[in-house]
Amino acid sequence: MDTLQTSATADFAAPYGLLIDGKIVVSNDTFDVLNPANNEVLAKAPDASPDQLNAAVAAAKRAFPAWAALSWKQREAFLVKLYEALEAQKEEFITLLSLEQGKPRHSQADFEVNLANPWIPKTVKSRLDVEVIEDTDEHRVEVRRTPLGVVGAIIPWNYPYLHVLWKSVPALITGNTVVLKPSPYTPLCALKIGEIAARILPAGVFNIVTGGNDLGKLLTEHPDVGMITFTGSTATGRRIMASGAGTVKRITLELGGNDPAILLPDADWKSIVPNVFWTAFGNSGQWCIAAKRIYAHRSFHDEFVKAFAEYASQQKVGDGMDPTSVLGPVNNRMQFNKLVDMFADVKANGYKIAVGGDIDPNSKGNFVPVTVVDNPPENSRIVQEEPFGPIVPIIAYDSVEEVIAKANDTPFGLGATIWGRDREQAQAVASRIDAGNVWVNEGQNHPINAPFGGHKQSGLSVEHGGEGLASHTNSKTVMIHK
Repeated sequence: MDTLQTSATADFAAPYGLLIDGKIVVSNDTFDVLNPANNEVLAKAPDASPDQLNAAVAAAKRAFPAWAALSWKQREAFLVKLYEALEAQKEEFITLLSLEQGKPRHSQADFEVNLANPWIPKTVKSRLDVEVIEDTDEHRVEVRRTPLGVVGAIIPWNYPYLHVLWKSVPALITGNTVVLKPSPYTPLCALKIGEIAARILPAGVFNIVTGGNDLGKLLTEHPDVGMITFTGSTATGRRIMASGAGTVKRITLELGGNDPAILLPDADWKSIVPNVFWTAFGNSGQWCIAAKRIYAHRSFHDEFVKAFAEYASQQKVGDGMDPTSVLGPVNNRMQFNKLVDMFADVKANGYKIAVGGDIDPNSKGNFVPVTVVDNPPENSRIVQEEPFGPIVPIIAYDSVEEVIAKANDTPFGLGATIWGRDREQAQAVASRIDAGNVWVNEGQNHPINAPFGGHKQSGLSVEHGGEGLASHTNSKTVMIHK
Protein backbone atom coordinates (compact mmCIF):
# COMPACT_ATOMS: atom_id res chain seq x y z
CA MET A 1 0.00 0.00 0.00
CA ASP A 2 1.35 3.42 -0.97
CA THR A 3 2.71 5.73 1.71
CA LEU A 4 0.64 8.64 2.96
CA GLN A 5 1.41 11.91 1.20
CA THR A 6 1.15 15.15 3.13
CA SER A 7 0.04 17.76 0.60
CA ALA A 8 -1.84 18.02 -2.65
CA THR A 9 -3.47 20.71 -4.74
CA ALA A 10 -5.70 20.92 -7.77
CA ASP A 11 -4.77 23.14 -10.71
CA PHE A 12 -7.96 25.00 -11.48
CA ALA A 13 -6.49 26.38 -14.70
CA ALA A 14 -5.59 22.95 -16.08
CA PRO A 15 -7.79 20.81 -18.33
CA TYR A 16 -10.10 18.30 -16.70
CA GLY A 17 -9.15 14.63 -16.64
CA LEU A 18 -10.48 11.33 -15.32
CA LEU A 19 -9.03 9.74 -12.20
CA ILE A 20 -8.14 6.12 -12.93
CA ASP A 21 -5.71 4.03 -10.88
CA GLY A 22 -4.16 7.05 -9.20
CA LYS A 23 -3.50 8.95 -12.44
CA ILE A 24 -5.25 11.83 -14.17
CA VAL A 25 -5.95 10.63 -17.69
CA VAL A 26 -7.51 12.19 -20.76
CA SER A 27 -10.28 10.83 -22.93
CA ASN A 28 -10.49 10.90 -26.71
CA ASP A 29 -13.92 12.51 -26.44
CA THR A 30 -15.23 15.42 -24.40
CA PHE A 31 -18.57 17.05 -23.70
CA ASP A 32 -19.53 20.63 -22.91
CA VAL A 33 -20.34 21.73 -19.39
CA LEU A 34 -22.55 24.83 -19.45
CA ASN A 35 -22.86 27.72 -17.04
CA PRO A 36 -26.59 27.69 -16.17
CA ALA A 37 -26.64 31.47 -15.78
CA ASN A 38 -26.01 31.98 -19.52
CA ASN A 39 -25.78 28.49 -21.09
CA GLU A 40 -22.32 29.28 -22.40
CA VAL A 41 -19.60 26.62 -22.37
CA LEU A 42 -17.81 26.73 -19.06
CA ALA A 43 -15.42 23.84 -19.69
CA LYS A 44 -14.85 20.63 -21.61
CA ALA A 45 -15.16 17.47 -19.53
CA PRO A 46 -13.74 14.07 -20.50
CA ASP A 47 -16.27 11.61 -21.89
CA ALA A 48 -14.99 8.27 -20.57
CA SER A 49 -15.09 5.29 -22.88
CA PRO A 50 -16.35 1.86 -21.82
CA ASP A 51 -12.73 0.72 -21.75
CA GLN A 52 -11.85 3.52 -19.35
CA LEU A 53 -14.76 2.62 -17.09
CA ASN A 54 -13.58 -0.99 -17.10
CA ALA A 55 -10.06 0.18 -16.29
CA ALA A 56 -11.36 2.21 -13.34
CA VAL A 57 -13.30 -0.77 -11.97
CA ALA A 58 -10.30 -3.05 -12.49
CA ALA A 59 -8.05 -0.60 -10.63
CA ALA A 60 -10.52 -0.41 -7.76
CA LYS A 61 -10.72 -4.20 -7.61
CA ARG A 62 -6.90 -4.51 -7.52
CA ALA A 63 -6.59 -1.87 -4.79
CA PHE A 64 -9.32 -3.34 -2.60
CA PRO A 65 -7.44 -6.10 -0.70
CA ALA A 66 -4.65 -3.82 0.52
CA TRP A 67 -7.03 -0.95 1.37
CA ALA A 68 -9.41 -3.26 3.25
CA ALA A 69 -6.46 -4.73 5.17
CA LEU A 70 -5.56 -1.34 6.66
CA SER A 71 -6.85 -0.51 10.10
CA TRP A 72 -9.69 2.00 10.49
CA LYS A 73 -7.15 4.40 11.99
CA GLN A 74 -4.90 4.12 8.93
CA ARG A 75 -7.76 4.74 6.52
CA GLU A 76 -8.89 7.64 8.68
CA ALA A 77 -5.44 9.24 8.34
CA PHE A 78 -5.66 9.20 4.54
CA LEU A 79 -9.13 10.73 4.53
CA VAL A 80 -8.23 13.44 7.04
CA LYS A 81 -5.41 14.44 4.68
CA LEU A 82 -7.95 14.67 1.89
CA TYR A 83 -10.08 16.94 4.09
CA GLU A 84 -7.11 19.19 4.85
CA ALA A 85 -6.26 19.52 1.16
CA LEU A 86 -9.85 20.36 0.22
CA GLU A 87 -10.02 22.96 2.96
CA ALA A 88 -6.85 24.59 1.63
CA GLN A 89 -8.55 25.25 -1.73
CA LYS A 90 -12.14 25.67 -0.66
CA GLU A 91 -12.45 29.19 -2.07
CA GLU A 92 -11.60 27.92 -5.55
CA PHE A 93 -14.09 25.10 -5.13
CA ILE A 94 -16.83 27.50 -4.01
CA THR A 95 -16.35 29.56 -7.17
CA LEU A 96 -16.28 26.50 -9.43
CA LEU A 97 -19.40 25.11 -7.74
CA SER A 98 -21.31 28.34 -8.34
CA LEU A 99 -20.26 28.46 -11.98
CA GLU A 100 -21.19 24.87 -12.84
CA GLN A 101 -24.27 24.43 -10.65
CA GLY A 102 -25.65 27.99 -10.56
CA LYS A 103 -26.22 28.48 -6.84
CA PRO A 104 -25.10 31.84 -5.38
CA ARG A 105 -21.44 31.79 -4.54
CA HIS A 106 -21.63 33.98 -1.44
CA SER A 107 -24.33 31.96 0.30
CA GLN A 108 -25.46 28.59 -0.99
CA ALA A 109 -22.23 27.47 -2.72
CA ASP A 110 -20.28 28.65 0.30
CA PHE A 111 -22.72 26.76 2.53
CA GLU A 112 -22.40 23.52 0.55
CA VAL A 113 -18.60 23.38 0.65
CA ASN A 114 -18.46 24.40 4.31
CA LEU A 115 -21.00 21.73 5.18
CA ALA A 116 -19.28 19.01 3.16
CA ASN A 117 -15.64 19.40 4.16
CA PRO A 118 -15.95 19.17 7.99
CA TRP A 119 -18.24 16.19 7.51
CA ILE A 120 -15.17 14.13 6.51
CA PRO A 121 -13.16 14.17 9.79
CA LYS A 122 -16.34 13.72 11.82
CA THR A 123 -17.51 10.74 9.78
CA VAL A 124 -14.17 8.93 9.64
CA LYS A 125 -13.94 8.86 13.42
CA SER A 126 -16.87 6.43 13.43
CA ARG A 127 -16.31 2.70 13.85
CA LEU A 128 -18.25 -0.50 13.27
CA ASP A 129 -16.99 -2.52 16.19
CA VAL A 130 -17.31 -6.26 16.56
CA GLU A 131 -20.59 -7.08 18.32
CA VAL A 132 -20.42 -9.94 20.80
CA ILE A 133 -23.85 -11.52 21.15
CA GLU A 134 -22.79 -14.56 23.18
CA ASP A 135 -19.74 -15.25 25.33
CA THR A 136 -19.83 -18.20 27.72
CA ASP A 137 -17.27 -20.68 28.96
CA GLU A 138 -18.14 -22.95 26.05
CA HIS A 139 -19.09 -20.66 23.19
CA ARG A 140 -18.59 -17.20 21.70
CA VAL A 141 -20.59 -15.59 18.89
CA GLU A 142 -19.42 -12.40 17.15
CA VAL A 143 -20.93 -10.28 14.42
CA ARG A 144 -18.30 -8.58 12.29
CA ARG A 145 -18.69 -6.10 9.44
CA THR A 146 -16.59 -6.67 6.32
CA PRO A 147 -16.31 -4.39 3.27
CA LEU A 148 -18.12 -5.26 0.07
CA GLY A 149 -15.39 -4.53 -2.48
CA VAL A 150 -15.87 -2.00 -5.28
CA VAL A 151 -18.61 0.58 -4.67
CA GLY A 152 -20.06 2.41 -7.66
CA ALA A 153 -21.30 5.87 -6.65
CA ILE A 154 -23.57 7.88 -8.94
CA ILE A 155 -24.30 11.44 -7.86
CA PRO A 156 -26.75 14.16 -8.99
CA TRP A 157 -26.35 17.72 -10.21
CA ASN A 158 -28.06 19.61 -7.38
CA TYR A 159 -25.30 19.24 -4.75
CA PRO A 160 -22.35 18.07 -6.85
CA TYR A 161 -19.60 18.90 -4.36
CA LEU A 162 -21.35 17.60 -1.26
CA HIS A 163 -22.37 14.31 -2.82
CA VAL A 164 -18.84 13.41 -3.90
CA LEU A 165 -17.92 13.26 -0.23
CA TRP A 166 -21.23 11.92 1.11
CA LYS A 167 -20.99 8.98 -1.28
CA SER A 168 -17.28 8.21 -1.23
CA VAL A 169 -16.13 8.79 2.35
CA PRO A 170 -18.42 6.22 4.07
CA ALA A 171 -17.49 3.66 1.43
CA LEU A 172 -13.77 4.34 1.83
CA ILE A 173 -13.61 4.41 5.62
CA THR A 174 -15.37 1.03 5.80
CA GLY A 175 -12.65 -0.48 3.59
CA ASN A 176 -14.23 -0.38 0.15
CA THR A 177 -12.78 1.16 -2.99
CA VAL A 178 -14.82 3.51 -5.16
CA VAL A 179 -15.63 4.33 -8.76
CA LEU A 180 -17.62 7.57 -8.78
CA LYS A 181 -19.65 8.97 -11.66
CA PRO A 182 -20.92 12.55 -11.32
CA SER A 183 -23.78 14.00 -13.34
CA PRO A 184 -22.70 15.16 -16.81
CA TYR A 185 -24.30 18.52 -15.97
CA THR A 186 -21.95 19.10 -13.02
CA PRO A 187 -18.76 17.01 -13.26
CA LEU A 188 -16.16 19.72 -12.65
CA CYS A 189 -15.90 19.86 -8.84
CA ALA A 190 -15.70 16.07 -8.74
CA LEU A 191 -12.85 16.00 -11.26
CA LYS A 192 -10.87 18.61 -9.33
CA ILE A 193 -11.43 16.68 -6.11
CA GLY A 194 -10.01 13.76 -8.07
CA GLU A 195 -6.82 15.70 -8.82
CA ILE A 196 -6.29 16.18 -5.10
CA ALA A 197 -7.20 12.60 -4.22
CA ALA A 198 -4.72 11.30 -6.80
CA ARG A 199 -1.86 12.70 -4.70
CA ILE A 200 -3.19 11.53 -1.34
CA LEU A 201 -5.02 8.21 -1.66
CA PRO A 202 -3.31 5.00 -2.80
CA ALA A 203 -3.68 4.25 -6.51
CA GLY A 204 -6.98 2.68 -7.45
CA VAL A 205 -8.72 3.31 -4.13
CA PHE A 206 -10.74 6.22 -5.53
CA ASN A 207 -11.58 6.61 -9.23
CA ILE A 208 -13.73 9.16 -11.07
CA VAL A 209 -15.21 8.72 -14.53
CA THR A 210 -17.47 11.19 -16.31
CA GLY A 211 -19.93 10.74 -19.13
CA GLY A 212 -23.57 10.19 -19.99
CA ASN A 213 -26.28 7.75 -18.97
CA ASP A 214 -24.78 4.86 -20.93
CA LEU A 215 -21.69 5.03 -18.73
CA GLY A 216 -23.86 4.83 -15.62
CA LYS A 217 -25.60 1.75 -16.96
CA LEU A 218 -22.26 0.03 -17.56
CA LEU A 219 -21.26 0.80 -13.98
CA THR A 220 -24.49 -0.55 -12.47
CA GLU A 221 -24.26 -3.76 -14.52
CA HIS A 222 -20.54 -4.36 -14.02
CA PRO A 223 -19.91 -7.79 -12.47
CA ASP A 224 -16.97 -6.53 -10.39
CA VAL A 225 -18.98 -3.77 -8.69
CA GLY A 226 -20.40 -5.02 -5.40
CA MET A 227 -22.59 -2.05 -4.51
CA ILE A 228 -24.28 0.90 -6.17
CA THR A 229 -25.10 3.99 -4.14
CA PHE A 230 -27.23 6.48 -6.06
CA THR A 231 -28.96 9.78 -5.45
CA GLY A 232 -31.41 10.99 -8.08
CA SER A 233 -34.86 10.45 -9.50
CA THR A 234 -37.14 7.55 -8.62
CA ALA A 235 -37.42 6.63 -12.31
CA THR A 236 -33.64 6.22 -12.58
CA GLY A 237 -33.57 4.39 -9.25
CA ARG A 238 -35.95 1.77 -10.65
CA ARG A 239 -33.64 1.22 -13.63
CA ILE A 240 -30.64 0.86 -11.33
CA MET A 241 -32.43 -1.78 -9.27
CA ALA A 242 -33.21 -3.71 -12.45
CA SER A 243 -29.69 -3.46 -13.88
CA GLY A 244 -28.06 -4.47 -10.59
CA ALA A 245 -30.27 -7.52 -10.17
CA GLY A 246 -28.15 -9.69 -12.48
CA THR A 247 -25.28 -9.70 -10.02
CA VAL A 248 -27.37 -9.23 -6.84
CA LYS A 249 -25.63 -5.96 -5.99
CA ARG A 250 -26.14 -4.19 -2.70
CA ILE A 251 -28.02 -1.01 -3.55
CA THR A 252 -28.60 2.23 -1.68
CA LEU A 253 -31.05 4.61 -3.33
CA GLU A 254 -31.87 8.14 -2.19
CA LEU A 255 -34.65 9.14 -4.55
CA GLY A 256 -37.32 11.74 -5.18
CA GLY A 257 -39.78 13.18 -2.73
CA ASN A 258 -42.97 15.18 -2.49
CA ASP A 259 -42.40 16.40 1.02
CA PRO A 260 -45.23 18.07 2.93
CA ALA A 261 -44.79 21.03 5.26
CA ILE A 262 -47.66 21.05 7.74
CA LEU A 263 -48.53 24.23 9.65
CA LEU A 264 -50.68 22.98 12.50
CA PRO A 265 -53.67 25.03 13.72
CA ASP A 266 -51.63 26.50 16.59
CA ALA A 267 -48.59 27.35 14.46
CA ASP A 268 -47.04 30.78 14.97
CA TRP A 269 -47.35 31.28 11.23
CA LYS A 270 -46.26 34.93 11.18
CA SER A 271 -42.84 34.22 12.66
CA ILE A 272 -42.03 31.14 10.59
CA VAL A 273 -42.63 32.55 7.10
CA PRO A 274 -38.86 32.80 6.35
CA ASN A 275 -38.18 29.34 7.80
CA VAL A 276 -40.90 27.69 5.74
CA PHE A 277 -39.82 29.63 2.65
CA TRP A 278 -36.27 28.28 2.81
CA THR A 279 -37.41 24.71 3.42
CA ALA A 280 -39.14 25.01 0.04
CA PHE A 281 -36.88 27.30 -1.98
CA GLY A 282 -33.36 26.53 -0.81
CA ASN A 283 -31.13 25.83 -3.82
CA SER A 284 -34.00 27.19 -5.96
CA GLY A 285 -36.13 24.23 -4.94
CA GLN A 286 -33.62 21.78 -6.43
CA TRP A 287 -33.29 19.35 -3.57
CA CYS A 288 -35.06 16.11 -2.84
CA ILE A 289 -36.08 17.10 0.70
CA ALA A 290 -37.51 20.50 -0.23
CA ALA A 291 -40.99 21.21 1.10
CA LYS A 292 -42.98 20.70 -2.09
CA ARG A 293 -46.48 20.92 -0.61
CA ILE A 294 -47.26 23.47 2.13
CA TYR A 295 -50.44 22.79 4.11
CA ALA A 296 -51.73 25.81 6.10
CA HIS A 297 -54.77 25.59 8.36
CA ARG A 298 -57.76 27.32 6.85
CA SER A 299 -58.06 29.71 9.82
CA PHE A 300 -54.90 31.54 8.70
CA HIS A 301 -54.33 30.20 5.17
CA ASP A 302 -55.15 33.41 3.29
CA GLU A 303 -53.06 35.61 5.59
CA PHE A 304 -50.16 33.16 5.45
CA VAL A 305 -50.22 33.06 1.64
CA LYS A 306 -50.13 36.85 1.52
CA ALA A 307 -47.19 37.08 3.96
CA PHE A 308 -45.35 34.22 2.26
CA ALA A 309 -45.79 35.78 -1.19
CA GLU A 310 -44.56 39.13 0.09
CA TYR A 311 -41.42 37.53 1.54
CA ALA A 312 -40.89 35.52 -1.65
CA SER A 313 -41.13 38.63 -3.82
CA GLN A 314 -38.13 40.10 -1.99
CA GLN A 315 -35.77 37.25 -2.94
CA LYS A 316 -33.74 38.08 -6.03
CA VAL A 317 -33.17 35.36 -8.63
CA GLY A 318 -30.00 35.95 -10.63
CA ASP A 319 -26.50 34.89 -11.65
CA GLY A 320 -24.86 32.96 -8.83
CA MET A 321 -21.72 35.06 -9.12
CA ASP A 322 -23.71 38.25 -8.52
CA PRO A 323 -23.44 39.02 -4.79
CA THR A 324 -26.96 40.48 -4.81
CA SER A 325 -28.53 37.21 -6.01
CA VAL A 326 -30.32 35.22 -3.33
CA LEU A 327 -31.38 32.35 -5.59
CA GLY A 328 -29.66 31.10 -8.73
CA PRO A 329 -30.87 29.62 -12.01
CA VAL A 330 -32.13 26.09 -12.47
CA ASN A 331 -29.10 23.97 -13.27
CA ASN A 332 -29.87 22.65 -16.75
CA ARG A 333 -32.13 23.13 -19.73
CA MET A 334 -33.78 19.74 -19.31
CA GLN A 335 -35.06 20.71 -15.86
CA PHE A 336 -35.89 24.22 -17.06
CA ASN A 337 -38.11 22.79 -19.80
CA LYS A 338 -39.87 20.52 -17.30
CA LEU A 339 -40.67 23.58 -15.22
CA VAL A 340 -41.89 25.47 -18.28
CA ASP A 341 -44.34 22.61 -18.83
CA MET A 342 -45.42 22.59 -15.16
CA PHE A 343 -45.99 26.35 -15.17
CA ALA A 344 -48.03 26.01 -18.37
CA ASP A 345 -50.21 23.39 -16.67
CA VAL A 346 -50.82 25.70 -13.71
CA LYS A 347 -51.93 28.49 -16.02
CA ALA A 348 -53.97 26.24 -18.31
CA ASN A 349 -55.99 25.07 -15.31
CA GLY A 350 -56.52 28.59 -14.04
CA TYR A 351 -54.95 28.05 -10.64
CA LYS A 352 -54.42 31.20 -8.61
CA ILE A 353 -50.82 32.42 -8.54
CA ALA A 354 -49.88 34.48 -5.49
CA VAL A 355 -46.45 35.53 -6.78
CA GLY A 356 -44.34 34.77 -9.87
CA GLY A 357 -45.69 32.47 -12.53
CA ASP A 358 -44.12 33.81 -15.72
CA ILE A 359 -41.08 32.03 -17.17
CA ASP A 360 -39.37 33.52 -20.18
CA PRO A 361 -38.77 30.42 -22.38
CA ASN A 362 -36.27 32.44 -24.43
CA SER A 363 -34.15 33.37 -21.45
CA LYS A 364 -30.44 32.94 -22.13
CA GLY A 365 -30.00 31.54 -18.62
CA ASN A 366 -32.16 28.98 -16.85
CA PHE A 367 -33.93 31.54 -14.69
CA VAL A 368 -37.26 30.60 -13.12
CA PRO A 369 -39.13 33.06 -10.89
CA VAL A 370 -40.05 32.17 -7.34
CA THR A 371 -43.68 31.10 -7.69
CA VAL A 372 -46.44 30.33 -5.19
CA VAL A 373 -49.66 28.63 -6.28
CA ASP A 374 -52.59 29.40 -3.98
CA ASN A 375 -54.76 26.44 -2.97
CA PRO A 376 -54.77 24.27 -6.11
CA PRO A 377 -56.82 21.05 -5.95
CA GLU A 378 -55.28 18.00 -4.35
CA ASN A 379 -55.28 16.08 -7.65
CA SER A 380 -53.40 18.80 -9.56
CA ARG A 381 -49.97 18.10 -11.02
CA ILE A 382 -48.38 20.82 -8.89
CA VAL A 383 -49.54 18.97 -5.75
CA GLN A 384 -49.03 15.39 -6.92
CA GLU A 385 -45.70 15.70 -8.76
CA GLU A 386 -42.21 16.76 -7.74
CA PRO A 387 -41.40 19.92 -9.72
CA PHE A 388 -37.77 20.18 -8.48
CA GLY A 389 -37.68 23.92 -8.95
CA PRO A 390 -38.77 27.22 -7.37
CA ILE A 391 -42.51 26.67 -7.33
CA VAL A 392 -44.69 25.50 -4.43
CA PRO A 393 -48.43 25.19 -3.71
CA ILE A 394 -49.92 26.37 -0.41
CA ILE A 395 -53.02 24.31 0.35
CA ALA A 396 -55.76 24.97 2.92
CA TYR A 397 -56.94 22.18 5.21
CA ASP A 398 -59.54 21.93 7.97
CA SER A 399 -58.51 19.21 10.42
CA VAL A 400 -55.34 17.50 11.61
CA GLU A 401 -56.70 14.11 10.59
CA GLU A 402 -57.37 15.45 7.10
CA VAL A 403 -53.88 16.89 6.65
CA ILE A 404 -52.15 13.74 7.87
CA ALA A 405 -54.13 11.71 5.33
CA LYS A 406 -53.23 14.14 2.55
CA ALA A 407 -49.57 14.24 3.54
CA ASN A 408 -49.35 10.44 3.37
CA ASP A 409 -51.36 10.08 0.15
CA THR A 410 -48.30 9.87 -2.11
CA PRO A 411 -45.98 7.16 -3.43
CA PHE A 412 -43.09 9.15 -1.93
CA GLY A 413 -41.88 9.25 1.66
CA LEU A 414 -38.60 11.10 1.94
CA GLY A 415 -39.17 13.96 4.38
CA ALA A 416 -41.64 16.30 6.05
CA THR A 417 -41.63 19.37 8.28
CA ILE A 418 -44.16 19.95 11.05
CA TRP A 419 -44.75 23.39 12.58
CA GLY A 420 -46.70 24.07 15.77
CA ARG A 421 -46.46 25.71 19.20
CA ASP A 422 -47.50 22.54 21.05
CA ARG A 423 -44.41 20.38 20.61
CA GLU A 424 -46.08 17.25 21.95
CA GLN A 425 -48.86 17.55 19.39
CA ALA A 426 -46.34 18.31 16.64
CA GLN A 427 -44.31 15.24 17.58
CA ALA A 428 -47.47 13.14 17.64
CA VAL A 429 -48.23 14.26 14.08
CA ALA A 430 -44.61 13.58 13.08
CA SER A 431 -44.93 9.99 14.32
CA ARG A 432 -47.82 9.42 11.89
CA ILE A 433 -46.09 10.74 8.76
CA ASP A 434 -44.84 8.05 6.36
CA ALA A 435 -41.39 9.47 5.71
CA GLY A 436 -37.80 8.63 6.54
CA ASN A 437 -36.99 12.09 7.90
CA VAL A 438 -39.33 14.40 9.81
CA TRP A 439 -38.32 17.77 11.20
CA VAL A 440 -40.36 19.49 13.92
CA ASN A 441 -40.16 23.29 14.07
CA GLU A 442 -36.98 23.40 12.00
CA GLY A 443 -35.81 22.99 8.44
CA GLN A 444 -33.72 20.25 6.92
CA ASN A 445 -31.06 19.69 9.55
CA HIS A 446 -28.59 16.81 8.96
CA PRO A 447 -26.84 15.50 12.08
CA ILE A 448 -23.66 13.59 11.20
CA ASN A 449 -24.64 10.49 13.17
CA ALA A 450 -28.29 10.30 12.05
CA PRO A 451 -29.40 7.86 9.34
CA PHE A 452 -30.91 9.43 6.23
CA GLY A 453 -33.17 7.61 3.80
CA GLY A 454 -36.66 7.41 2.37
CA HIS A 455 -39.77 5.29 2.70
CA LYS A 456 -41.89 3.88 -0.13
CA GLN A 457 -40.59 5.01 -3.56
CA SER A 458 -38.25 7.60 -2.05
CA GLY A 459 -35.45 5.16 -1.50
CA LEU A 460 -33.88 1.96 -0.32
CA SER A 461 -31.47 1.51 2.60
CA VAL A 462 -29.99 4.55 4.36
CA GLU A 463 -26.94 6.79 4.35
CA HIS A 464 -25.05 8.39 7.26
CA GLY A 465 -24.60 7.40 10.85
CA GLY A 466 -23.77 3.90 12.00
CA GLU A 467 -26.58 2.38 9.96
CA GLY A 468 -25.33 4.18 6.85
CA LEU A 469 -21.79 2.93 7.40
CA ALA A 470 -23.09 -0.60 7.92
CA SER A 471 -24.91 -0.45 4.58
CA HIS A 472 -21.46 -0.48 2.92
CA THR A 473 -20.56 -3.78 4.55
CA ASN A 474 -21.53 -7.41 4.81
CA SER A 475 -22.56 -8.91 8.12
CA LYS A 476 -20.44 -11.91 9.09
CA THR A 477 -21.39 -14.06 12.06
CA VAL A 478 -18.46 -15.96 13.57
CA MET A 479 -19.25 -18.77 16.02
CA ILE A 480 -16.39 -20.10 18.14
CA HIS A 481 -16.39 -23.29 20.21
CA LYS A 482 -14.07 -22.92 23.15
